[in-house]
Amino acid sequence: DGYYEYTMFECVYSTSDYSDMVYLLSYSFNKVVHLQFNSSVGKFVGYTEEGVKYAENFNKDQAYLQQEKASVDTYCRYNAQISDSAVRDKS
Repeated sequence: DGYYEYTMFECVYSTSDYSDMVYLLSYSFNKVVHLQFNSSVGKFVGYTEEGVKYAENFNKDQAYLQQEKASVDTYCRYNAQISDSAVRDKS
């Protein structure tokens, strides 16, 4: 057995102009999400007692919050444009 810890990055959108794009960063342990950053909310949210403590600490670091907020453009939109154009070029 053992422990299972992972971090997941997601870019969620449904429009071709990416206007509704959301960047999600989730921290999980043993399949339970403890902490998540949502670019629409603009801060970290804790879902467990431990996650709330981490969220409070992460939310105090304004430079880190700005970096995560920018990920919707620097990571999500950038990569979505590349992958979407590759799919469109194939049809």
